[in-house]
This record gives sequence, structure tokens and C-alpha cells, in this order.
Amino acid sequence: MAKIFIIANEGEQIKKLRSELAQRSFTCSVIPYSEKAAEYIAEQSPSAVLVDMGGSSVGSELWGLPQKIKEERYIPVIAIISRGMLDSIDSSLSIDDFVVTPWETTEVAARIKRILRQTNNSNEIIKSGDLVIDVDRCQVSVGGSLVTLAFREYQLLKFLASNQGRVFTRETLLDKVWGWDYYGGDRTVDVHIRRLRSKIEDRNHSFIETIRNIGYRFKEM
Repeated sequence: MAKIFIIANEGEQIKKLRSELAQRSFTCSVIPYSEKAAEYIAEQSPSAVLVDMGGSSVGSELWGLPQKIKEERYIPVIAIISRGMLDSIDSSLSIDDFVVTPWETTEVAARIKRILRQTNNSNEIIKSGDLVIDVDRCQVSVGGSLVTLAFREYQLLKFLASNQGRVFTRETLLDKVWGWDYYGGDRTVDVHIRRLRSKIEDRNHSFIETIRNIGYRFKEM
């Protein structure tokens, strides 16, 4: 049974969401936002986290919580936002999906299930030169040193490394890694590739190739 954490003030709507998700076989806990929230979540290791952004302003500490969670552990994060916040959703916000209030619990449950399918472990090791991806542990190392990646960076790397030599357009990567219903342009792929390269590549290691006017591919070793 998937364990879901909801970070929110426990009002009537959140209580209703927790109850209805429980009826759909999710184990749900509501925890208030605090400075220790990311650390607590990492210790408890839920399957996914819902963060109610509520009426928080862009740039507030709450908006940085998804990134803090992912710095602690690879846990997918779904944001609950108002319709007026849609323009603020971009590649700088470390979320994997979002729902807009007023939400339908059926939609929330469907998005959770989709995220969980994407993150299912397959007990495999992917190797390419000095790069090792331990899929079971969601760990990446280069030359024996662990590399800390954000969740979407990890998903992107795993997908590319699992298909070495194949060229993928930005649109295909958005579909395969972010999902067909991702809200945002293909520039987010370039942003994540750049961040990924900064973490796994140096003068001695080069793994991802840019194919001009097309997209990207992972080098065959």
C-alpha cells in the first residue's frame, strides 16, 4: 500500500482529500509545514508527497520545499496550486506534477498512480564507463563517488542511459520523462540536461551528446 504524505494545514478540504485517498487504498498522513519537514519526510520515506501551496506567494519558503525534499531523498512531489498560480509553474520548481484547486480526488489519485508507476524500481544496475546507476536504490555514482541529483534529473538520466545511442527529441523526452500532460515548454529539457551535465560530467567524463536541431542522446560506451 502506497504511503502518501500531504503537507498542508488540515482544513476541511484536506481532511476530505485524506479520507477519499484512504478509500482508494492509499495510506495518508497530513503534516504541517515546518523547517524540519524535508528531513522528516526523508526519514519516513513515503511513496509520494503532496504539497499544498495554498495562497503562498512565489518565492516564499514553501515554494522551496520540493527542492529540499529531493535533496534529501528521491521522492516524487505533486503540488496543489490555485488556478492563479499556473503562470508561476516552470522548470525552476522541483515538482513532478500538480493539481489545480478545486480538485477532484479521482484526478489526484490518478496522478499519484502515474508518478508511482514511473518510479517503480526494477532491481537493475545501469553502467556506462565510470557512470553507475543503481535503479533499486535510486543512486548514481561517477568514478565511485555518489552524485546527488534532483528527482527529474535522475529520471531523465535513467531514461537516456537505458537507451544508449538512441536520439530523442525534446518533445519525446517530455512525453517519456515528464508525461504527456506536462504543463510547460520543451525548454525545460535543456535546463535539466544542463544541470545534469554539470553534476555527472567533467574533463574526463562525457556522457550526453547534443544532436543539433534534434535533441539528445546518451553515448554508447
